[in-house]
Order: sequence, then C-alpha cells, then structure tokens
Amino acid sequence: MYVTPRPDVNDDPLFAVRLAVVGMLSYAAIPLIDPALPPIIAALPIGIIGAQRKAFNIGKAIGGPVAMIVLTAAMTWVVEGLRPMPVVYMGSMWLAYFAGFLMILRTGAQAGMLIVIVTVLMSVMGMHGSATVETMRDGFFQASLVALVLGPLVYLLFPAGTAEQHVDEPQPGGGNATVGAAIRATVLLGLSFWLYAVMEPSDMMMAVIAAMVVVFPTRRAVFFEASQRIRATFYGSIMGGGVLALFTLSPHLPVLLALIFLGCLWLASLMLRGPHPSNVYQYAMSVALSLIAGALSTQDATYATFTRIVLTLTGAFSAAFAVALLDALTGWRSDPIKEAT
Repeated sequence: MYVTPRPDVNDDPLFAVRLAVVGMLSYAAIPLIDPALPPIIAALPIGIIGAQRKAFNIGKAIGGPVAMIVLTAAMTWVVEGLRPMPVVYMGSMWLAYFAGFLMILRTGAQAGMLIVIVTVLMSVMGMHGSATVETMRDGFFQASLVALVLGPLVYLLFPAGTAEQHVDEPQPGGGNATVGAAIRATVLLGLSFWLYAVMEPSDMMMAVIAAMVVVFPTRRAVFFEASQRIRATFYGSIMGGGVLALFTLSPHLPVLLALIFLGCLWLASLMLRGPHPSNVYQYAMSVALSLIAGALSTQDATYATFTRIVLTLTGAFSAAFAVALLDALTGWRSDPIKEAT
C-alpha cells in the first residue's frame, strides 16, 4: 500500500509549526462544539491535514473531509438497515472489508484504507445500537468540518516553502489479490468482534491501529507496521501523560493548549528528522490528543493509557500473526523474492 513519504524540511520548513497549531486548534474546538466523543474532534484533523506534503492542495483539503462525511453517512445507513439481520450484517461487513482490501492490493491506493477504517469504526459501533453509531457519525461529521476549516487556515498562516504540489504514486501489488483481500477481510471480521467486546466507543480511534496493520501486502510489512504502530502508541502515551501531568499544576485552558502545542511540535519535528518512519510520529500525535481529550472528559488517564497499550498490542499482533499465517498457507504472493524483502 502507498505510504505518504517523510516531509522535506527544504520544501516545507514550517511543517512542524503548522501541524502543532492544528493539534492545538483541534483541541480548542472541543469546548466550542461540546461533542459527545471529544477524542474524535481532537485526533482526526491531525490525520487528515498531517498527510499533506509540499504546497497546499485544495483538492485533498476538501476531498478528505468530504469523503469522510460521505462514507460515515453511508455506513450509518447500511448499519442501521442491516443490524436487525445479523447474518446479513456480518456478510455486508465482510464485503466492505474485502472491497477496501482488494483496492489496496490491486492499486495501492489509500482510498481503500479509508473504506476499511470507516467500515471498522461504524460497523463495530453499530453492534452497540443505533444511538451509538449515530453518535459516532456525528463525531466524524464534526471532526471533518473542523479539518475542513483548519486546513486552509493553517496553510494560509504557515505556507509551504514550495509551490510544487505532492503527487501520490501508489504501486499495485503482485499475486492473487482476491485471495489476499479475502484473508484480510476474514481476519478483520474476527478482529471487529474483539473490538466490540473490549473497547468503549470513546476508545475507537485507538482501535484503528489494530485494523491498520493488516492492510499491507507482505508478511514482513505486516509485522513491521504492527511494531511501528505499537511504538507510536507508546510515544503518544508519553506525550499525553506528560501534558496531563503538567496540566494538573495549572489547570487552565490556555496552559493546556500551550502544552498541546509544544507536545505536537516535538512529534511533528520528529516527522521531519526522527529515526522512525514519519507516520509513527503522526499517529503518536493522534494517540496523545485522543488520550488527553478522553482523560479530561470521562476517562481515567492512567487506566486509558494502560488499556490502550495492552489492547493495541494484543489486537495488532494477533491480527498480524493471523494474516501472516494465512498468507503462508495460501501462498497467494506470486513473487517469493519480493515477499522476502
């Protein structure tokens, strides 16, 4: 699957400052909106805006939030319509997972990942009832609108250092993509029931980590991504815990926003120069913001940190192991040399 490259400081010297401002303003929007699920408002804009590279791309700035709104609305309609029929409901979940994974394996396009993630979140929440899935839908609507406003604003305040726009270059995978997609859809269906059993709705942004690792086409890539996502969760927990600890010394909103800005600036700077892939630090920001928002609304910070690390570790590596085992048994990859690299 196509992975967004590391941002280049020569193309975008203000990248870290811009992303830190996004994190700060996303959290500042929470008291204004008063959402039912604050972690979504805090974390989602970082993921949408942080994926941009080089000059501001208005198509991506608008297309990402709009696609999120459309997909969540469509999945809410499907979930509410099919939930009374459990077998049909599970079958529709599997088909949506399969379609997303097939797109990823055949084209490498990130749109397939968006389909998979939205389906995971909305379908798992649908198991809790219509009211819960509608709350999740509203949360994504609100977060997408925040990202829609913040994207042009932060690029206006902190423009890139180049006029060149980044062009994605997804590469199709090899082998029998249909078999690979079926394996991943089946593993993710089982994982969905685990997420339903152990995670609260406010923790569902963290549940994305377990689903993300199975989108990659090779066993090596699956385990590599699992380890990177676990590392991101630790980094995010460190930032979130540090911000919450310092906030207790002076519990005022301006202090909290300043701490969030500094924490996001640290991680965004590591996106430019850190030893690990840049998406590790970007995801860590989403983890930290979600943790802070959850801890200051309904959750206990220590409990939230512990459970997110343990559940992420369990879910991500269980899914990675299952996918790797089934890939090896089926041998759907046509190029064994490429699989080994």
